[in-house]
Amino acid sequence: MSTIPDQLRYRDSHEWVDPTQAISPVGITDHAQAELTDVVFVDLPKLGAVTAGQQVCVVESVKAASDIYAPVSGEIVEVNEALNAEPGLINTDPYGAGWIFKMKLTSADDAAALMDAAAYQVHIG
Repeated sequence: MSTIPDQLRYRDSHEWVDPTQAISPVGITDHAQAELTDVVFVDLPKLGAVTAGQQVCVVESVKAASDIYAPVSGEIVEVNEALNAEPGLINTDPYGAGWIFKMKLTSADDAAALMDAAAYQVHIG
């Protein structure tokens, strides 16, 4: 069973964001990394403004390439350079060291529109 932290909010495309932080890390869920299997490359996003649902980067695994979307509108202010050398961090620690980028949220209301942990659990079955 996947781990689903309560404080995070989730997109139906399996990205997560932490609305309790002014500058929130964003990554993919434990469920998503398990579906992808071994992540071998991350095409990190560019810094700058993004809108909710905008495709911002790609994660490649031995099985598939998966588009990653901005879960909320805001500004990408940092990318996780550690993933260049160790993309498998997404597999081993998807909610910690495996974050993909950090963003400054435009509005907390955007995050409130996303699924909470219970709704995400229902979404993934």
